[in-house]
Amino acid sequence: MRFAVTAAAAATLIAASAFAQNYGGATQPATPNATTTTNTAPATNTGATANRDGPSNPAVKTTDGNNPGAPVAGANSFTEGQAKSRIEARGYANVSGLAKDPNGLWRGKAMKDGKAVNVTLDYQGNVTVN
Repeated sequence: MRFAVTAAAAATLIAASAFAQNYGGATQPATPNATTTTNTAPATNTGATANRDGPSNPAVKTTDGNNPGAPVAGANSFTEGQAKSRIEARGYANVSGLAKDPNGLWRGKAMKDGKAVNVTLDYQGNVTVN
């Protein structure tokens, strides 16, 4: 008896999932000789608006320069070593005293063009001078 109930439940689930599938959006007419008109033209993407709705604050900045409004507070996943390497890659030397503040910003001291400066690295990779 249990087997029959289990088999019936499984058959119902399989049949229900088969009915729920959509094969390309075109529907078949109920009668073989009837015709239907459906718009089955595929959507096209010209690339002009590919990232129009994408995020404007990437987790890690990969291009040179800073985003407007940098430094940006946020959860920072850089380690101290990664933060130091990022700052040095932007042309700073003798990076020291790095510490992450409560806003997730790495702050420290460095040298640039022979001058001692205070630097900040945010979660996007923006390096700014205070």
